[in-house]
Amino acid sequence: MEQSKVLEVLKQVRNRKRNFSQTVELVVSLKDLDLKKPEQQVDLFIALPNGLGRKVKVCAIVGQELSAEAKSVCDAVVLQDEFDRYAKDKKSVKRLASGHAYFIGQANIMPQIATVFGRILGPKGKMPNPKAGCIVPPKAALKPLYSKLQNTIRVFAKTSPVVQCRLGTESMSDAHIAENFSSIYEQLVRALPNGEENIKSVFFKLTMGKPVRLA
Repeated sequence: MEQSKVLEVLKQVRNRKRNFSQTVELVVSLKDLDLKKPEQQVDLFIALPNGLGRKVKVCAIVGQELSAEAKSVCDAVVLQDEFDRYAKDKKSVKRLASGHAYFIGQANIMPQIATVFGRILGPKGKMPNPKAGCIVPPKAALKPLYSKLQNTIRVFAKTSPVVQCRLGTESMSDAHIAENFSSIYEQLVRALPNGEENIKSVFFKLTMGKPVRLA
């Protein structure tokens, strides 16, 4: 997609100002897909070249082996010893889910993590995911993963033929947002069975703004 056209639409999107830094969002409608077939579903984790423009919170769900490492790196830590409490308090799990973008899980206790947290994190697409590198061994170094997740978004279409994700914030330059878009768009096109022929429309929007059509 032509960079000049992307930049032109981004200028239109910015017309409506608010007294906070809004998120710049991408909305892509897909067509001619049978999402009942796993091979036609989209589920990508994409590292953006210019990040998201704001901090991403990460929670680690780990055993004692990773306790010290997780506490030194992550924004929140749930230890295996606390699982019984969370199993009895679903509201606490919901608060964790709403407050964190990504969850890291220790590999050897993943069955227990699924039992305690799966019903809440699963439908929200926030269970520790191996595609994002979020299922780790008991002696993992978490800092590199944490840094990577700060620039990573999930792009998916599994039940509805619409992809909606962040491109950044309006405090970022148009050039940086456009580069983020190009990275997402190119990888999305490669993931679709018929490439651009499966794309119906592309829109940009701000959190509180109306969508502006790009294609």
